[in-house]
Amino acid sequence: MKVTIFGVGYVGLVQAAVLAEVGHEVVCVDVDEGKIEGLRQGVVPIFEPGLESLVRSNHAEGRLIFTTDLQEGAEHGEVIFIAVGTPPDEDGSADLHYVLEVAHSIGQHIQHPCLVVNKSTVPVGTAEQVRQAVFAELKNRGHEDINFDVVSNPEFLKEGSAVADCMRPDRIIIGASNPKAAETMRELYAPFNRNHEKVFIMDLCSAELSKYAANCMLATKISFMNEMAAIAEAVGADIEAVRMGIGSDPRIGYHFIYAGAGYGGSCFPKDIKAIIYTAGSVGVDAGILKAVEHRNVTQKQVIFDKITRHFDGGIQGLTFALWGLSFKPNTDDMRDASSRVLMEALWQAGARVNAYDPQAMEEAQRIYGNRDDLTLCGTKEAALKGADALVIMTDWRAFKAPDFDVIKQSLAQPVIFDGRNLYDPQRIEARGIRYYSIGRRAV
Repeated sequence: MKVTIFGVGYVGLVQAAVLAEVGHEVVCVDVDEGKIEGLRQGVVPIFEPGLESLVRSNHAEGRLIFTTDLQEGAEHGEVIFIAVGTPPDEDGSADLHYVLEVAHSIGQHIQHPCLVVNKSTVPVGTAEQVRQAVFAELKNRGHEDINFDVVSNPEFLKEGSAVADCMRPDRIIIGASNPKAAETMRELYAPFNRNHEKVFIMDLCSAELSKYAANCMLATKISFMNEMAAIAEAVGADIEAVRMGIGSDPRIGYHFIYAGAGYGGSCFPKDIKAIIYTAGSVGVDAGILKAVEHRNVTQKQVIFDKITRHFDGGIQGLTFALWGLSFKPNTDDMRDASSRVLMEALWQAGARVNAYDPQAMEEAQRIYGNRDDLTLCGTKEAALKGADALVIMTDWRAFKAPDFDVIKQSLAQPVIFDGRNLYDPQRIEARGIRYYSIGRRAV
């Protein structure tokens, strides 16, 4: 099928590359000329395992085209995806400016019947707004006779495994009011739906709400475990033992029940805010979700609080080695990352940071520039040199089995603050290293 995707951000680019890989003819449209030219040269602007090779191979074979020409994109697609950002507005609501801007562009340029697909994470009712925007432009052109429909097809990709999630989805949700539109989407996704039925057809509103409900459920599990971690620490329990105990219950499971330094990324924080706003706009008090958000905000302060208690508040002039900048492993994304909250608190208190991350160094440079109190190091060992303590904020695989003798010898004080519970407290303390983690009493 001929597919157009507006937006070559995280979702749009992954979806485009995977659809091209199975044989669809995909045109990607974006207004960022630098990004488009880079993609034509094989430069992928984000780190995602497996994505770069897909982009390069499919572009070389002519199935994946990149352009800034809105008309070229609109004229190409039988199916046209909207995959642009929906950042939070000042009141927490999702900003639909970019989504509706694309919808107007589609209406201004399409010359043939097509299916418009909302791939962006959008509030309930957005499909109708998109429909109205497209139709208004068609009417202005005198082309009301061009048939189009709008469907909702939310993404459920996890950063760090997005290509695999897209290739082998566990569900494909399609919100449609027209059976013919739903059938077109089934045809598009047929290569990913061979082993067992993964397509769920539902009404538009339910599809739009499903995305928010999924992210809010996962965020709730994380905040719940972080609250249990605070209780465990206070009463002398070990949250890791609790996690294994409750995770063995199949009704609960092991996913998303790891205590830590708080969630971040491009989805959970903004989606929680957006659904709280939506609930309020229809007269529903989203008390649980407000508590989830509040717990996460306070959780991002936990490691800093442990640091200040250990040093009796005297951290001015100290240097902290920081392992992990991205909000999770296998990505360079630092949006709403807990590391940012910690670094900014340390700087405010007069401390310095030596930071290392396997992928997010350029992103940290882009965000913070050249600061006197931030040194970006080439290796995790280099970050230890001249540091008074080590802080771990991302559970990269490279951090899970370090040389603890090197850590102890390098640090001015043998102390580790672990925001991801990577190590066994007794083993670390037996090496003569003071160890603070989440929800586990220091030995």
